[in-house]
Amino acid sequence: MDMPDIVNIYFDADSRSDVDTLLNTFAIEAVVEDEGARHQGAVSIREWWVAAKEATHYVAEPVESTVDGNKAVVRAKVSGQFPGSPVTLTHAFTIKGDKIVRLEIL
Repeated sequence: MDMPDIVNIYFDADSRSDVDTLLNTFAIEAVVEDEGARHQGAVSIREWWVAAKEATHYVAEPVESTVDGNKAVVRAKVSGQFPGSPVTLTHAFTIKGDKIVRLEIL
């Protein structure tokens, strides 16, 4: 699947529950928007990710990806301990340099 390296690293770290490597994929002031909430900066993103992993023990498996310039859109099958599992969610990444500056999960 054609994804930018930093996005591959993000999904790999997520699958291994490696929060430090996952956080290293983000720029210092990156923004994550998920479930109607906005998380900005490393501390907030760490809290969001740890809480989601602990609450649902989810696994995200990329199934489709499109890349257009600095944007990568990845559809992923997400399964875990939550109602309706599994679901397919869209992860819209904006990349600047070699870091994720924005991630919106829809």
